[in-house]
Amino acid sequence: MEIVAEGVEVTGAHGPLLQRTSLRVHGGQLLLVAGDSEIARTALALTVAGRLAPTAGTVRLDGAITPSGLREAVAVVDAPDVTEPEPTVSVRTVVAEGLSFAGLGSRRSRVRTWLAAHDADQHERERFENLPALVRTRLLVDLSRAAGPRALVLDSPDRHGGDPAGWYSLARRQAERGIAVVVACSTHSALRLQAPHALIGEDNRPEDTTVDLTPAHSEGSPR
Repeated sequence: MEIVAEGVEVTGAHGPLLQRTSLRVHGGQLLLVAGDSEIARTALALTVAGRLAPTAGTVRLDGAITPSGLREAVAVVDAPDVTEPEPTVSVRTVVAEGLSFAGLGSRRSRVRTWLAAHDADQHERERFENLPALVRTRLLVDLSRAAGPRALVLDSPDRHGGDPAGWYSLARRQAERGIAVVVACSTHSALRLQAPHALIGEDNRPEDTTVDLTPAHSEGSPR
């Protein structure tokens, strides 16, 4: 599968949310997209996933403009005020809701089995906001994967703190499984990782920005 955004812009009621941006990513690739505005990062994440209609430009899935197809194919992970869990609810509740959304059932025994399988049973009763940053992101990615998406978009995982190498490694592992992965992060995080990255507000060339993690290219460093 391939997602291509061409010249997408988003304007809200009070002004621009996302400046003109172009990017391309396909299955087995990791695309890091950097920008200093959290609002712009979320606008890009939602636009690429078909949740937000661009004011200008297009987003194509396998060559077709199909917002409903994008919504079905792309999972948006932890977008602020959109898909992020309520901070005060328990981990158990977040997992139950995620499994229910994936059609896997939300009974307590099912939730406990899932948490144990993902090395998180010790966190079952904790408030979600108290999870370590990497554990939070890992659980949300795993829950999103349960529904079988063809692509993941992680929205600003660095806003929770911690070493960006943790969530970057997590994103790489997802791409190695053959799905397309987009991570929107701050410019500081991208530079700290010293990894190829696209920029919000730019016409980004895929050969300079994506990391190809299909089996033939998955060895070596992320650079």
